[in-house]
Amino acid sequence: MSSVSSIYQTEVQRLLPLAAPVVATQLGQVSLGFVDTLMVGRLGAEELAGVALGNTTFFFILVMGFGVLSAVGPMVSQAFGAAAPRKAGRAVRQGFWLGLALAVPAVLLLWNVAPFWRLMGQADQTVEIAQAYLRMMALGLLPAFWFMALRCFVEGVSRPLPVTLIIFTCAVLNVGANYVLMFGALGVPALGLVGTGIASAIVYTVMFGLLLLYVMRASDFQAYHIFEHVGRPDPTYFRALFRIGWPIGVQWGMEAGLFTMTALLVGLLGTIELAAHQIAVQCAAIAFMLPLGVGIATSVRVGQRVGARAPLQARWAGYAGLSLATVCTVGTALLFWTFPEPIARAFMAETMPDAPAVISLAATLLGVAAVFQLADGLQVAAAGALRGLKDTRVPMVIAFISYWGLGLGVGAGLGLYLDLGAVGLWWGLVTGLTVAAVLLSWRFQRITGTMLHNTAAVEEVLTAEQRPPAYPLAEEDGVANSTAQPGGGD
Repeated sequence: MSSVSSIYQTEVQRLLPLAAPVVATQLGQVSLGFVDTLMVGRLGAEELAGVALGNTTFFFILVMGFGVLSAVGPMVSQAFGAAAPRKAGRAVRQGFWLGLALAVPAVLLLWNVAPFWRLMGQADQTVEIAQAYLRMMALGLLPAFWFMALRCFVEGVSRPLPVTLIIFTCAVLNVGANYVLMFGALGVPALGLVGTGIASAIVYTVMFGLLLLYVMRASDFQAYHIFEHVGRPDPTYFRALFRIGWPIGVQWGMEAGLFTMTALLVGLLGTIELAAHQIAVQCAAIAFMLPLGVGIATSVRVGQRVGARAPLQARWAGYAGLSLATVCTVGTALLFWTFPEPIARAFMAETMPDAPAVISLAATLLGVAAVFQLADGLQVAAAGALRGLKDTRVPMVIAFISYWGLGLGVGAGLGLYLDLGAVGLWWGLVTGLTVAAVLLSWRFQRITGTMLHNTAAVEEVLTAEQRPPAYPLAEEDGVANSTAQPGGGD
C-alpha cells in the first residue's frame, strides 16, 4: 500500500471514533429545537409559526456566538498536538470571557427584537407570541456560550463522549420540562409557547453545569490549569481568540442568516407557508448535524496535525472528513426524497384545519432539501478543515458571496418575483450552499498544497501566540513526519 493510501486510511480510522460522538452530540443538541417544534405543533399552526420566528432568530444569534467561540477548538487542538497543555487551558479561560462579552449585547437584542420583525412584515399575533417565547430562551444564552467554550476544549483533546452523554441527558430533560411547562402538569399552569422558552433556558443552564462539573473533577485535566486565574482576563490570548473567532462567527452567522432571512421572507407569504417551512427546516437541521459533527471532528484532526507540523497528514485528515461527510449526506438525501410526506405528517395532528395544506407544502420543501444535502455536507466539512488551519477570513468572504449574494438573491428572485413561493426560496438555499461547497473545498486544497511545498507556510498557520515546540508523530500514524523535531512541553 502506498504511503498516501496509508495516511488516508489512518486518518479515517482516527476520525471515525472522534466524529461518532461529536455527531451524536450535534443530534442531541439540535433535538432541543426539533422537540420544541414537534410538541408546539400540537398547539396549532399559529403557535408553530411563532416558534419558527423565535427559534430561527435565537438560532441565528446562538450560531454566531458559537462560531466566535469555536476558535477555542483549533487553539486547543494545535496546543494538544504540540504537547502544550497550559496554552490549551489559557484559551479556554479566555473563551469564558469572550462568551460573557458576546452574551450581553446578544440578550439585549433578543429581548427587543419585535420591532424588527414587524418592520419585516410579520403578523402581529405571531410577533407577540414569538417575542414572549424568545425572551425566556434568552436567559439560557450565556450558559450556552460557556458550554461551547468547554465543549471545544474536551473535543480538542479528543474526549468528546462526556459531552454526548450530557447532551442526551438534557434532551430527555427538555421533553419533560416542555410537557410540564407547555401543557401544564405537576401543579404548574399551562404556559404554552412561553413554557417552551423557559424549558430551553433551564436545559442550557444544566448542560453547562454538568460539563463544568466534569471538567473540574477529571484528574487528567488538571495539567491544563483551566481555572487558574480564571477571574482575570488575558488580553493577549483574548485578542488571539477573537481574531480567529470573529470571522468564523460571521461565516456561521451568514449561513444561519440565509435560513433566517428565508424564514422571514416565507413569513411574508402567510402562516401556512411559515409553518411548513419550520417543519422542513427542522428536518434539514437534524440531517445537517451528521456532516456538521464530521466537520467539527475534522477541524480537530487537522488542527492536531498542524500542531505536530505534519502538513501531509493535515491534508489527508481534511480529505477523510470531506469523504465521510459526503457518505452521511447521501443517506439523508435519499430519506427526504423517498418519504417526504410521512416525515411531514409526524409534526401535525391531521385533524387540525390547516394540517393538509401545511403537510403538503412541507413535503414539497423536503424534496428540495434532499437536493442540497450533498452540497451542505461538503461545505461544512471543508469549512471545518479550514478552521483546523486557522483559516477563517477568506471563508467568511466566501460565505458572504455564496449565501447572501447568490443564495438569498436567487431565492428572492424565484420565490417572490417569479411567484414560486416557498419552493423558490428554498432553491436559493440550494444555490448558495453549492457555491460555498465548491469554493471552500478548493481553498483547502490550495492551502494544504502550499504547505506541502513550503515549510514556512506551516509556521504561518501557527499564530505567534500559539507556536509551541513541535514533536514527532506517534508510530501508530504509520508514516514519518519529515518536518517534526523532538521536543514538547509548554
